[in-house]
Amino acid sequence: MPTSPTDEPPPPPAPPADVAAVAKHACAACGAQAEWNPARQALICPHCGTEGPGELDRATGQVREIDLLCTLRELPDERRGWQTDRRAVRCRSCDAVSVFEPGRVGQACEFCGSAELVDYQEIRAPIRPESVLPFQVAETQVRERFRAWCASKWLAPRSFKRRALVDTVRGVYLPYWTFDAQVFCRWSAEAGTYYNTTESHRGADGRVRTRQVRHVRWRPAGGSLEHFFDDEPVPGSRGVDRRLLRAIEPFPTDQLVPYDTGYLSGFVVEHYQVVLVAAAQEARRSMEAQLRQLCIRQIPGDTYRNLEIRPDFSGQTFKLGLVPLWISTYVYRGKPYQLLANGHTGRLAGHYPKSVWKLLALAAFAAAAISLIALYVR
Repeated sequence: MPTSPTDEPPPPPAPPADVAAVAKHACAACGAQAEWNPARQALICPHCGTEGPGELDRATGQVREIDLLCTLRELPDERRGWQTDRRAVRCRSCDAVSVFEPGRVGQACEFCGSAELVDYQEIRAPIRPESVLPFQVAETQVRERFRAWCASKWLAPRSFKRRALVDTVRGVYLPYWTFDAQVFCRWSAEAGTYYNTTESHRGADGRVRTRQVRHVRWRPAGGSLEHFFDDEPVPGSRGVDRRLLRAIEPFPTDQLVPYDTGYLSGFVVEHYQVVLVAAAQEARRSMEAQLRQLCIRQIPGDTYRNLEIRPDFSGQTFKLGLVPLWISTYVYRGKPYQLLANGHTGRLAGHYPKSVWKLLALAAFAAAAISLIALYVR
């Protein structure tokens, strides 16, 4: 016999808002004890700030971590460290961490030029890169390209062009994470097809006119696709402007060679500050955005709405490599600027100061041109 609402057992009491995670969780990046942060719903390391995603089981107070975090924490010691004596320093100005030969003196930050460097101590040795993309473009070539690049900027102040930045060029190896994944993705959406109808309307002069009005006929659509992501890149750098870094990509990963300390001799290496867990999350977001575009191409018709994708990732792997970068960091009137060159392909990107007088002259010229056009149209 069906039970009445009054016969149903009372619901279990709601769990408290804050449930302590009783287990110990070592930070995958530095080894310190991570703590559960209820506000952010994640494991947060109080030592280095690394966030490790996980889920809190409110019934037991235990934290369920993702497989990647466990994999990183259990990485064997033989895959950690630089295999040679290195000194790490952190810049108090931009927070970049640079690693170089211990005998090097008079060191300034390669990324912002600041001399405020302090020793950087780690609880646990960093993950050792598996591969290196060696420098192919010589420093002399880069200096000439930097000089030509500066001279080509019409809006730059004259003093900037005269300086040409050739005294600040440094070679740096940047850390890059790359991720592989096989994905099977189902999708569903509403596909729209355009069609026109003819409508009549009476104008202000009383005459009847016709016009074509576009409509959309919607229908459900769905499908699936398979895609393999090979070496999806995520920069591990915090010392370089991300927009500039993207502008000089790609770094050809098919030409990576096995890690050898010989390639690093004489160069500064930036310590990765985007840790594996954060890099994997960024790579997943990038992959899902690309999958969305691939699914859009399969939607029939002229337009779409309410697209949902349901990707299933498998065979996920990661690698850490070092890529070459020529960098010129300079301060102009108290403001720092960066100019970058891909150390393998030579591709350039950078920021530069702009002359206020030249900007005003350009604005005046544009205003005069608009005025002349307006007079001509009349």
